Amino acid sequence: MPHTIKDKKRLLTRVRRIKGQADALENALNMEVECTAVLQQIAAIRGAINGLMAEVLEGHIREHLGADDVTPAQRREDVDEVVSALRSYLK
Repeated sequence: MPHTIKDKKRLLTRVRRIKGQADALENALNMEVECTAVLQQIAAIRGAINGLMAEVLEGHIREHLGADDVTPAQRREDVDEVVSALRSYLK
């Protein structure tokens, strides 16, 4: 079973929190709140996204790359997938 299914409830809780933060940012912009408050909200959202990425990435690495029953060919493929995801995320 993929780790995103096993941890589905916790991951969805994080996503909902991020959604709430994005909604708060939108409201702050609509209400023309001070720039510093907007910047703080953006930083909070960025931190939340980074935390979500780290949690999903760690689960993927542990489940796919850390498994004992993975063939060398499959491990290389999994490594390539992780590298691709990281490159995309870090752009």
